[in-house]
Order: sequence, then C-alpha cells, then structure tokens
Amino acid sequence: MQVNVGDAAPDFELKDQHGAPVRLSDFRGEKNVVLVFYPLAFSGVCTGELCTIRDELPSLGDPDDVQVLAVSVDSMFALRAWSDQEKYRFPLLADFWPHGGTAQRYGVFDEAKGLALRGTFIIDTEGVVRWKVVNAIPDARDIDEYRKALAGL
Repeated sequence: MQVNVGDAAPDFELKDQHGAPVRLSDFRGEKNVVLVFYPLAFSGVCTGELCTIRDELPSLGDPDDVQVLAVSVDSMFALRAWSDQEKYRFPLLADFWPHGGTAQRYGVFDEAKGLALRGTFIIDTEGVVRWKVVNAIPDARDIDEYRKALAGL
C-alpha cells in the first residue's frame, strides 16, 4: 500500500517508549502530526535525525498545534533506553508486532531488510496527508522541509 498526499492517513495504535498506547486519530481535530518513520534506534543517521528534531522542535510550530510521532520496528524497551539516553521529548512508537505493520500500511517498509525506510508524513488536523517525503535508508531528511510544509498548513 502507498499513502500519498491528499489521502486520509491510515489510523494506527502503537505503544510508546513507556508502554502507553498512542493512536493517530487521538490528534484529529487537535494537532497537525509529523509522522516520522526511521529504520532503527541507536543507529547513527537515525540518532542524528531524531536529535535534530528534538533540538529544533520549537521551530516546527506551537507545541499545542504540532505533534511529532517517531516510529520504528524496535521494541518499546529499546525505544525507552534510547529515549532516556537522548532525552527525546516526543513519543517513540514501537511498530514491533506485527513486525512493521504500520510502516507497511504507509508504504515505507523494506521487506528485505525488515525495517522502515525514512518516510515522513505531515498530517493535518483533519487526518489528511498534506506532505510526504521518503528517503532511502542511508539518506537523512532535511528538517527545513518539515518547517516549510508545516508553515503551509
């Protein structure tokens, strides 16, 4: 399945790094969502990208209006250790089981490697995908593009 700009974002429920369930639909009518799929916790490019998001979060918009959700196939236990180490202030969601199920629904799962590509989807308050980018596993994303896309909402 491929999710494109203009499509309704597929809803999901995943556990965050603390074991709490997070549903995409919980933000409908409340916040725009920056949905960030990444390959693996603790890896170099992923750490760089998520630390940039952590450090630049205030520049992405009012925290009352924008929610970052970061998704990987790692277990919630690995995500908790990584979150504690890096002091991430946004949910890290475990797409652990069924393995990569949410990444598959968004069309960003690499079957051969068993992990997500670097896909980002900006979803408006109505649950519609307004912007997306999908990069290959080794290619980091540009946070300035997130800012531009959010400013256009």
